[in-house]
Amino acid sequence: MRADHDGPDGGTGAGTGTAEPPAAAAARERSDPWKVAFVALLVVALVCVVIWILLGSRLLVVREVAVTGLDRVGREEVVAAVDVPTGTPLIRVDLGAGADRVGDLALVESATVSRGWPATLRVEVVERRPLLAVRVGEEYRLVDRDGVRIEDSPTRPGTHPLVRVTGEIEGSDAVRAAAAIVETAPDSLLARIRLIDATDTDAIRIEITEGAVIEWGTAEDTGDKSDILRVLMREHPPGDGTVYDLSTPDLAIVR
Repeated sequence: MRADHDGPDGGTGAGTGTAEPPAAAAARERSDPWKVAFVALLVVALVCVVIWILLGSRLLVVREVAVTGLDRVGREEVVAAVDVPTGTPLIRVDLGAGADRVGDLALVESATVSRGWPATLRVEVVERRPLLAVRVGEEYRLVDRDGVRIEDSPTRPGTHPLVRVTGEIEGSDAVRAAAAIVETAPDSLLARIRLIDATDTDAIRIEITEGAVIEWGTAEDTGDKSDILRVLMREHPPGDGTVYDLSTPDLAIVR
């Protein structure tokens, strides 16, 4: 008579094989060199394809230069300044250098160059805008805050205050001081300004149409001075000979 007995694993002794533990099987799969090599080759291939698409293919190259923000500057002038030939891979374009070249144009205040995937180079231009008129000989020159000439006019422009300065106009501190006043002054004042005398930047004077004079002082605290002036003009309407002294904003007076 034959007696069966339990094996070590609790089964019968008739089975002689043992099952492989799950952890060992997973370790064997992870260590399979062929699978590791295949995954590595696949990653390298994908990287190469991406690099080729970005740098070597004709799919992501500059086909168009889109320029916005233009009024006085010609599009062709901007495209020539950015200097990126059609067909250049977008990824290779030096955006900062292109923006600097456009920014060097006389009538451009600043420029931004960006990529517009898949095939467009975008150039956003901020042009210089006229703020003041300066009399030069028998004509009037419209200038921006830096004194850069925007255009000339044979007659005095009614939309830009006249400024009086000494010395060079471009890069003039006096022009910058007058421009700071224009940029912060209320529209109701701008429409009345006949002259901003900035020959002395520590004692700027403004003449308005009613015959009143505003002693502005320096170009500092222009925002506060504009607010104070608005209140003073409401309480004391301007008239011929009226003087608004804002040279010391905390002690502003009317006389």
